[in-house]
Amino acid sequence: MRLTKSTDIALRIVMRLAVVDGSEHPTTRDVAAVMGVQYTHAAKVVAQLQHLGVVEARRGRGGGLTLTAAGRAGSIGRLMRELEGVGDVVDCEGELRCPLSSACRLRHALRQAQEAFYASLDPLSVGDLVAQPTGPVLLGLGMK
Repeated sequence: MRLTKSTDIALRIVMRLAVVDGSEHPTTRDVAAVMGVQYTHAAKVVAQLQHLGVVEARRGRGGGLTLTAAGRAGSIGRLMRELEGVGDVVDCEGELRCPLSSACRLRHALRQAQEAFYASLDPLSVGDLVAQPTGPVLLGLGMK
């Protein structure tokens, strides 16, 4: 299984926001630059994270991004299910319909493996991801 680019960006943004000082509210542009992603991609991801209630974004002077309490304490497995979706790992019904679809056991096995992957991330929160040694590295990014 491979994560989408937007999920990767979302996890990096959430981790970065988890370690910033409570008085600091970086902009989407700031976070994109520090995390090494394109601003346009970061802006789309921030909008999605805001919709999910993980990030609060304020405009104008004194605005910026903050991680919500739900974003800080929420399950990484749940967040990834929201970001990735819980669809089939393979497209059996796509443009070229698989000739095995009526008798295939692979799709079910892959669905179970996908759920096991998410379930292994369910106990983790953002705080767990930014614990030593990751947090200090995140704080050091972008420092000159």
